[in-house]
Amino acid sequence: MQGTYTKAVLIVSLLTVCGGRNGAPLARQDSSATASSMASVPSILVLGTSLTAGYGIDISESWPSRLQKRIDSAGLAYRVVNAGVSGETSAGVLRRADWVLAREHPAVLVLETGGNDGLRGLDPDTLKANILGVFSKAKALTPSPVLVLMAMEAPPNLGDTYTRRFHAVYEEAARESGATLIPFFLDGIAGVDSLNQPDGIHPNARGADRAASNAWKTLSEVLRQSP
Repeated sequence: MQGTYTKAVLIVSLLTVCGGRNGAPLARQDSSATASSMASVPSILVLGTSLTAGYGIDISESWPSRLQKRIDSAGLAYRVVNAGVSGETSAGVLRRADWVLAREHPAVLVLETGGNDGLRGLDPDTLKANILGVFSKAKALTPSPVLVLMAMEAPPNLGDTYTRRFHAVYEEAARESGATLIPFFLDGIAGVDSLNQPDGIHPNARGADRAASNAWKTLSEVLRQSP
């Protein structure tokens, strides 16, 4: 597990200082469809940080956009909505959850959060409470969306106790909320120069595509089993 934590520090170290030129919330991925036809297709809302927003690359190269390609190729009728915001903590995503969920009312909610909490050394129990808070808001919708949680890792410099507790939060939150857990989706990408931008932190287009592949391993089953 230590190797994963070492990679994780590369990911979270700049998340709070990078402006999100691609971080506008609710950026729909399928620009070819008309607004009316898109409205009739169930949505997958991805709430996340700069990793989701596609910092430093075109929005069409972000991992949610590459996820849309896989969904289309699989013949599944879903549209991906990128609601990534650079620098956001779990408290931030909890604050905007009501508005985003009410606007989109997704069939599937994918939550990618916590990297910036780890960078700041914020309380893992508060992170867990915020994750459960977002999911509670989602469950209040009728019908409620399928819940998916993306695991993140904390930097190792905060000590073994913190990193172990941080890691455990995701498994606990997924179990308590009934969400499906996606393992650390930057595994095999973090720390690999050829898959990251010059900052060494954010995936480049190739890295984002690999991240989509990692997420797809779990999401493909979720979508095929969803009503």
